[in-house]
Amino acid sequence: MTPSAPNSKRRRLSASAVRPSRAGIRAAVFLAGSVLCSAQLTAQNDSTSGVRIGLTYTPGTRPGVFVAPVAGAWSDSVRTIIGRDLDNGDRVTSILAQGGEPLSGALNYAAYAKLGANAVVQASVTPSGSLHVALHDVVAKNVSNVGDFPLPAQPLSPEWRLAVHGVADEIERWVTGTRGIAQSRVVFAREQGGGLWTVDSDGANARPMGAPTGLSPAWHPSGRYIAFCDMTNEGTKIALRDLVTGRTQRVSSRPGSNISPAFSPDGSTLAFSAGEDGMDIFAVNPFNGEAAHRVTISRGVQDALPSFSPDGRRIAFTSNRLGHPEVYIVDADGTNVELLTSTGFGDQLYRSNPDWSPDGRRVAFQSQINGVFQVMTINVRDHSVQALTSEGRNEDPSWAPDGRHIVFTSTRSGPKQLWVLDTETYRTRQLTRVGLARQGAWSPRLDNAK
Repeated sequence: MTPSAPNSKRRRLSASAVRPSRAGIRAAVFLAGSVLCSAQLTAQNDSTSGVRIGLTYTPGTRPGVFVAPVAGAWSDSVRTIIGRDLDNGDRVTSILAQGGEPLSGALNYAAYAKLGANAVVQASVTPSGSLHVALHDVVAKNVSNVGDFPLPAQPLSPEWRLAVHGVADEIERWVTGTRGIAQSRVVFAREQGGGLWTVDSDGANARPMGAPTGLSPAWHPSGRYIAFCDMTNEGTKIALRDLVTGRTQRVSSRPGSNISPAFSPDGSTLAFSAGEDGMDIFAVNPFNGEAAHRVTISRGVQDALPSFSPDGRRIAFTSNRLGHPEVYIVDADGTNVELLTSTGFGDQLYRSNPDWSPDGRRVAFQSQINGVFQVMTINVRDHSVQALTSEGRNEDPSWAPDGRHIVFTSTRSGPKQLWVLDTETYRTRQLTRVGLARQGAWSPRLDNAK
């Protein structure tokens, strides 16, 4: 669902950011809820109708955003989703009041400033089912942004939740200038015959995708298709599932194994690994019926797990051509193979599962350290390495569309589950709680999925 784009006009503000402690916020918000929400106000959108304003704040700080009680049907769910999405984005400090009534009348900006709020979200579900949102700039003491976002007719449905996630992403863009990633999903494999599942970016709405034997899922850039490794009685094949029609088609049935599909950024090419004695990377247009062509020449070694660079010109992949798995880069036409991961770090020679970051600067991968896998990134330009995990066994990294968050498989809480890590703050949160989950693949933003 695509939220309606608010009219826009940008004005620079001089708000100084205040970053309150979470404990302080919790202590103050409960008291503030009744005080602030009882204030009778005059709506201020007359002078700002159609205006799009971004807040400014000190770089390196996170502006506080107070999410006021929402008016209208399903108000508690709307406020909870928006508040949680803003918190999960790690770019603002989300402040939620305990109880209270929806705002009306003039806003007591000074009181919100004492809570550490730079902005206040005032929202209501209209009788027609749209979500009307006004963003108040606390420092400038005015309404900086207004938007109306249509919601699907069935409240709390997956489509309805996805639309509310999209509203949270737009609010994050209003505040920080960068759209959030809440309106996305993660597809993953459940072990022990669980098949492929999808889950919302906030961990809700986990449900089977309808591919009971699938592994190694990969999103098409449009968000409409998912390619995966289909476990059949005849071996592993590459399949493509249309999430709109529910139709699944076979893409590759080459002799031997067919595994680890990955789409090019423009969605016209699907790379995968296949082979019997040794394994090569192949590429095919999955929509026109053409035959797959070979990208790498393995000569009996294992070239697998491809991941395209954002410009589509290169592919990162895993190969044991040195006798142990390392991550390599090759041009998309199969030329200019180079070793990416160095053997100069870690104590065991096993690096695999590369995933190229959306900004093209880093490749995430898993590296065996002291007998267990940990998630790392390597800078493509200078090959500097950043270790992201150290607790439990961690593997299968996949970048979020913001190039900041990573979903990965971890045993840190016991059985394998998916976790999300902010690569800037190292903050983590558990995403799944269903059986044994692994091989998470983060979708693109789904605001244009058809």
